Amino acid sequence: MSAPNIIIAELKTDSGQLLSVLSATPKVFKTGSRGFYARQILEIAGKRYQVQIQLVEKGSKNKPESSDA
Repeated sequence: MSAPNIIIAELKTDSGQLLSVLSATPKVFKTGSRGFYARQILEIAGKRYQVQIQLVEKGSKNKPESSDA
């Protein structure tokens, strides 16, 4: 299975109300690791929150990028 081009994350309350949908796109982090990242400002009950989602491929810092297609 090849890596996805995008990962969709839904943020919901404990009652199931949808708060937001984030699209995590591929990213090479400053450390050299690869993965996916999304960031958004979200308002909940009149307060603003910064939301970040980070998925880091374990061991990707020292591994050359594969060309699976």
